[in-house]
Amino acid sequence: MVQDGVIVWEAGLGSQDVENAVPASPDTPYYVGDLTQTLTATLVLECVEQGTMTLQQQVPVAMPDGTTVQATLRQLLSHTRPTDGAFEYSPARFTALTAVVSSCFDDSYRERLVRGIIDRLAMTRTLPGVEVIRLQPSEFPDERVAAFAELLPQVAKAYQVDDKGHATLSALPTGPLNASGGLVTTVRDLAKFDAALDQAVLLRPETIIDAWTARVSVSGLPQPMGLGWFSQIVDGQPVVWHFGYTPNASSALLLKLPNRHLTFILLANSDALSAQFSLASGDITTSPFAQLILSLLR
Repeated sequence: MVQDGVIVWEAGLGSQDVENAVPASPDTPYYVGDLTQTLTATLVLECVEQGTMTLQQQVPVAMPDGTTVQATLRQLLSHTRPTDGAFEYSPARFTALTAVVSSCFDDSYRERLVRGIIDRLAMTRTLPGVEVIRLQPSEFPDERVAAFAELLPQVAKAYQVDDKGHATLSALPTGPLNASGGLVTTVRDLAKFDAALDQAVLLRPETIIDAWTARVSVSGLPQPMGLGWFSQIVDGQPVVWHFGYTPNASSALLLKLPNRHLTFILLANSDALSAQFSLASGDITTSPFAQLILSLLR
């Protein structure tokens, strides 16, 4: 729980390694899946602030049927379909922003993520993808690769949990880091990222406001996303949030109450924070975890 950029409460609940009875802690790194998108959005919006790109810039996007369509940065960040402008949460489409970040900064997506956010904010227990130590040739100096390699065994193991609460060892994805997913981090490191956004360290205040403002469809209907962030009004107050969902492996929830300067960050090494709830539809009230938080603050 973060208040005005300061952690005011934290806890590790359960185990990061059940078999070896290793308890979870606020320093435990978790695979956060879709939550990676919030850092990607920050990098893309930095490009827009610098004038390198505009939100109306067209980007080629590969479609499931094998065709390629053009989408704007605004459409990609807000998860709106390029064909009709309707909201449709699509991590696969969002992945097109990987190349956008690389092109903007003349660097790989991973390198810019590390230099522009992870290193800048001293997120020392964050891995830019579980495959980072296997890259040949590496994008980083030997000493940095060694630090990543030391952190990798400390990542929370993934579990599938049945209806009776029994945990069975699963496996984290081994695919490459991209704009939509792959980041491994801790609640404490995410708190640093959250504070940097609130304190306008990474982006201008007006850019943040725009990112946290829900879009309106071409037909005038409200949509549940701003630019890289879900945005809703719940019980009369704005709620800005995002989630992560990796089936049978991990889940995440970052929920912000901007008017109260409060942020709640929850990470898990099962999919229980997200699996049974329709978070991809854009309604945070489907999450009992969010409902509990919001009810305590009424």
